[in-house]
Amino acid sequence: MPKEESGGNGTAETVLITGASSGIGTELARIFAREGSNVVLVARSEAKLVELAADLMAKHGVRAIPLRADLAELGAAQQIFERLRADGEQVDVLVNNAGFGFRGAFAEIDVAAQLDMIQVNVTAPTHLARLFLPPMLARGHGGILNVASAAGFQPGPWMNVYYATKAYLLHFSEALGEEVAGTGVRVSCLAPGPTHTGFGDLADMGPTRLFKLGAMSAQKVAEAGYRGLRRGDSLVVPGARNAAIPWMIRMVPRVAGRRIAGFLNR
Repeated sequence: MPKEESGGNGTAETVLITGASSGIGTELARIFAREGSNVVLVARSEAKLVELAADLMAKHGVRAIPLRADLAELGAAQQIFERLRADGEQVDVLVNNAGFGFRGAFAEIDVAAQLDMIQVNVTAPTHLARLFLPPMLARGHGGILNVASAAGFQPGPWMNVYYATKAYLLHFSEALGEEVAGTGVRVSCLAPGPTHTGFGDLADMGPTRLFKLGAMSAQKVAEAGYRGLRRGDSLVVPGARNAAIPWMIRMVPRVAGRRIAGFLNR
């Protein structure tokens, strides 16, 4: 996938970004638009999407389509796919960014919230990838950027479902990338550490030892993810400290790793 954002037929590529209304998703939308890509912006907050779309079109002269959808709802991915197909939109790059988490004891967090987390963090990105990948393969051109987390490298007490969903997305991305190698479609996984976004507030991560150690800006994380996708990197872990996490985990016993994670999440 060349840097000059071509859709493969001489036109500008179109990038679908979920969770585009805030944080890393918004920053990725700004970067893709800045580099000349048209964007389809997906999130629950229609007002924020409309505002962002107008800003991107005014600043960069690209097409920006706001598309409200709640990925916690069964069938949302199919509805997105069918809506874009009916409108004649070709998606060249899929960015699975939407996701959320909660901090607390598994036995105490509302079960519906836990199941919604699995739906948004695991089921929806898997479904979207399954829908949009075949047309990319048929064209011999495209890309998928899945936004996971450095949390996916280990078990995470007090956020165990969130950590597990990100482990799934991490392994799914790397395996899928290997499957499509040589087809013209690239799959990258962005696995940031603590990041200043609305996620931290929703998950009540602000008071934790993990966030007190320091967090990156959403803009820097998004830039790293964009560059990694363009290079064809299978895994992008932004920040020197975060990049050391996978290696550190391999060096310590698993029991120590999960106890450290639990300590940092309290």
